[in-house]
Amino acid sequence: MMNNQPKLMGSANARLVENSIIALGLVALIMIFQPFSLTLFSVGCVLVVIAGLANNLLPLCNPDGTWRAFFKVVLIILTVFVTVIAIAMGSAVLYGVYLRAQ
Repeated sequence: MMNNQPKLMGSANARLVENSIIALGLVALIMIFQPFSLTLFSVGCVLVVIAGLANNLLPLCNPDGTWRAFFKVVLIILTVFVTVIAIAMGSAVLYGVYLRAQ
């Protein structure tokens, strides 16, 4: 017989995901404020955005939560992010076309 119960995160996995998201934010901030490399600063800027989006997942990091609900929210966040980026890039391209026409 198949077990149709949803797979729970469990205490250890929930704590691991939560700590990973927090660590990503801390590493990103360290990369931004280090005075040595412009490349690390650039990577840190991208990681800050990713960590900010990942912080939306922290309320789902509980032992009673399911992996399915967690990944559903991940897909929603990624969809919104990609849509906003596409609109921003499209607007920039159209503005360039508008400026060339002047």
